[in-house]
Amino acid sequence: MTRRTHAALAAALAATLTLGLGACSNDKSDGGSDAAPSDGKGPGAASGSVIGGTPAKGGTLTVLTNQDFAHLDPARSWVVPHMDFGTRLIYRTLTTFKAEPGAAGSEIVPDLATDLGTSSEGGKVWTFTLKDGLKYEDGTPIKSADIKYNVERSFSPDLTGGPDYAIQYLAGGENYKGPLNGEHLASIETPDDRTVVFHLKRPVAEFSSTVSLPTFSPVPQSQEKGTQYDARPFSSGPYKIETYDRGKQLVLVRNTNWDPATDTVRKAYPDKVVVTEGIKGGQADDRIIASDGADANAINMPWMAHETVAKVLPKPDVKARMAAEVTGCTDMLYMNTAKAPFDDPKVREAMMWAVDREGQVTAFGGPAMADVATSYLPPSLTGGVKSDPLKVPAAGDPEKAKKLLQEAGKSDLKVSLTVSLGDKSRAEAIQQSLSKAGVQVTINTTDPSAFQDTVGDIKNAPDLTISGWCPDYPSGATFLPFQFDGRTIKEKGNQGNLSQFKDQATMDRMDQIAAMTDVNEANKAWQQLDQDLAKKAPAVPLIWQRRPLLVGTNVAGAFGNQGYAGMLDLGAIGLKDPAKGK
Repeated sequence: MTRRTHAALAAALAATLTLGLGACSNDKSDGGSDAAPSDGKGPGAASGSVIGGTPAKGGTLTVLTNQDFAHLDPARSWVVPHMDFGTRLIYRTLTTFKAEPGAAGSEIVPDLATDLGTSSEGGKVWTFTLKDGLKYEDGTPIKSADIKYNVERSFSPDLTGGPDYAIQYLAGGENYKGPLNGEHLASIETPDDRTVVFHLKRPVAEFSSTVSLPTFSPVPQSQEKGTQYDARPFSSGPYKIETYDRGKQLVLVRNTNWDPATDTVRKAYPDKVVVTEGIKGGQADDRIIASDGADANAINMPWMAHETVAKVLPKPDVKARMAAEVTGCTDMLYMNTAKAPFDDPKVREAMMWAVDREGQVTAFGGPAMADVATSYLPPSLTGGVKSDPLKVPAAGDPEKAKKLLQEAGKSDLKVSLTVSLGDKSRAEAIQQSLSKAGVQVTINTTDPSAFQDTVGDIKNAPDLTISGWCPDYPSGATFLPFQFDGRTIKEKGNQGNLSQFKDQATMDRMDQIAAMTDVNEANKAWQQLDQDLAKKAPAVPLIWQRRPLLVGTNVAGAFGNQGYAGMLDLGAIGLKDPAKGK
């Protein structure tokens, strides 16, 4: 999710927070001294548990947030919180994540489709059949042609920001520019109103998971509004937009033509969902902690500020309303391998040993909020096992780093580190740990809204930067190629491969794995490639985040969904007492 962004990478979510649906840039926290020890369950409600019990139907759920949506157009949505919001409340996809806490939330299940699809021609052709009785908000039927149309829209140059799996995977799409000029893709067939067939360039074993992304939701051509579709997507889900005043308030009400008999995932407990935007600083957190009046029915989006954690953990009654689900995302220190000194593998290896990752955990909020990362792939993509191919101590080994730098003839390095403003404390921790190995680091900070453009300009990219990546679904195919395939590098707007790493052997192996038709075989191959990449050291794995989530006293059914990078699953949430939420 992640460009993954996911995690779309890195939309500016706040003055101190940047998230990418694949790449996540994390904000400053000073809550480390009060953090609870890491026991694998998070600091509040245990991972895999549900806060508040089972909701009752009715009432108004309030969402408090400090920013507007990056995109609600499903062809453009690739920021984790906004994908969660859109696909759980407004529109449906061919498949989706199961609405359950814990590891089960990463399981892909049918949504609009009757099953997970049927593959043929060795995984190059995938056929999906739509369920009976599917309708839009106006009562008209959802047709296979509408799925085709939205996938085609994702190719449009004007509709930027969304997942590009369709562009990567579909045959004949190399020069396609979308349907707005009347052209359509021959590689998507709709032989009848309930059948959609995708012809791919190569076998994609996990295509059942690919079609869980917003790209594969329906948009009827009659509703096309170009870039204006962002303001009023046509509902195929349990809610429709009643009003949307951008930057201020979004109000969802029930879509009475949504049939729960066709939807095994979304519970649609509230009668109404009101998103209040533009709340400054930690005010949303403070309001939910207090839970006075209507704030008892509130949740925050995208997540609780990390500095708020120190306020919550000492209060058992408030802590019981907090979840900190694992995200499945890896934060990294990216080294610019396109120029000296990080074009030298020996220097990059030295960085692996020089960085104090325990210091990164502390700077992020302590072990309650993060775990030390020991590999690029998060445990969610390695069978729950923490891979540790290099066995580097969590606090680093500056003496070994010094020795490696001496061997490389680079004993007096001076490098620059550019970070989003909210990551300054983490940058300072990097600066301190590298200084012990004799590396002088100059820190440059940039506003979150400009961060991705700054580090994504490859001609002027910094020596080092901190960012991260979240998988779109449980497959190494949604992680390693976006991070370390040199063919993904763009001159402007470079999003995933911030290391500008281009290694032919790595790219050849990625192509070989991509051609595997056995998912289990491919997963094992991705895990081995992860270990091989660690030895080439294009980046330093730093931390695996937890997502701090807080809900009001009247909120029920709340849990972090691992499929949505630990975000609250909005398909299952509601109120304990709807009468208090009117």
